[in-house]
Amino acid sequence: MKTRQIERTRLVPHTVDGQTEMVLDRELVEVPEPPRDWDQIVRTAVTIGAILLVTASLVWTTASIGDLLSAVTIGVVAYAAAVAFDASWILCMAVEWLLRYDPQRAKSAQRAGRWGLAVSMAAVFAHGYLMADTWVIGAVGAVVSGLAKGGWSMAMRVHARPLDRRTQQWVDARRAKLDGRLAMIPIRRELQRGEHMIEAEQRALGLPEENGSADPEPSGTPDALPESPDPKVSPIRTGRVTTQEAVRNAWDAGIRDPEAVLRTVRNATGKDVPQSSVDRYLRALRVGA
Repeated sequence: MKTRQIERTRLVPHTVDGQTEMVLDRELVEVPEPPRDWDQIVRTAVTIGAILLVTASLVWTTASIGDLLSAVTIGVVAYAAAVAFDASWILCMAVEWLLRYDPQRAKSAQRAGRWGLAVSMAAVFAHGYLMADTWVIGAVGAVVSGLAKGGWSMAMRVHARPLDRRTQQWVDARRAKLDGRLAMIPIRRELQRGEHMIEAEQRALGLPEENGSADPEPSGTPDALPESPDPKVSPIRTGRVTTQEAVRNAWDAGIRDPEAVLRTVRNATGKDVPQSSVDRYLRALRVGA
């Protein structure tokens, strides 16, 4: 049995001059060496090979189509546009990889990748045919992209973990719930932005806030009695200070901070007056001032 040495550390007591401290002790121990995982080695080699094929295809296609397009435009633009041909189906393969556990959504990426590969191969074939005046050169050049696509497809099959029908349904249900929660994040932000815009507009125009809550004082109570149009005539009073009067008293006392006015009003009325009511009366006083 093959073995290998590994270093292990542990805390051990060490005494000097009668004082004991825990110190770190290192030692080399022999442990059995695990067998080589050839499956993982081959899987890694297949993945690296597929990446090399895709890279070679991208370079070859860019050079071929760039040379073809340079006949009608400047070289930099021609080669930059040529990158899009192979990059399109490579991008679709990346999406297909990300959606490997969602086969329904991955189908659209597979179809788009095939169409992108066909267009790229056709362009390379056209370049070889026009430059060499023979279809053989064009066909051989076009096959490079097809080989790269096939190599990457094989690598994806090596890493794939197919799910049975019931497990796939379970995954789809869990993903749907999670996607719904994720979708609510931007929706809530949008609604909050809209509410803040409405509140800002109402404050700018001095309008009452439409927050569904009004002054809790019901009609028929002394707070709801209208003010007498004749300043010499006072309405019937019960001895209790109204919210409007408490706000005016605070205003006359020089209190301008809404939160401070709210505390003063609640102390004067003995009620849990909402901030919206106090703000409404303050806005009226500011307009009058």
